[in-house]
Amino acid sequence: QVQLVESGGGLVQPGGSLRLSCSASGIIFSRVLMAWYRQAPGKQRELVATITSRRNTNYARSVKARFTISRDNAKNTVYLQMNSLKPEDTAVYYCNAANNSLYWGQGTQVTVSS
Repeated sequence: QVQLVESGGGLVQPGGSLRLSCSASGIIFSRVLMAWYRQAPGKQRELVATITSRRNTNYARSVKARFTISRDNAKNTVYLQMNSLKPEDTAVYYCNAANNSLYWGQGTQVTVSS
């Protein structure tokens, strides 16, 4: 059974930083594409960043140069370092794993507000 568990969300002031973590089990982590998505209230879920098994990364234009996705295959964990946070980054952030199927975590709330 595949499980993805996110952590690290919270309330932060504009300009601040947060690091999200997603711990995976039940999959051969080193072989799967991992991604972070987010969904703001009243909006569709959108792709934030991806990282391949070879650590190639891709980012949404809105977060490029502010967010960094990384992975630690020894810990079966993917991270999202978020810097220079803006109020428009407020959303529930979801971890995603893709091999022959798609798997989702339960989400972690990130709120950027003064």
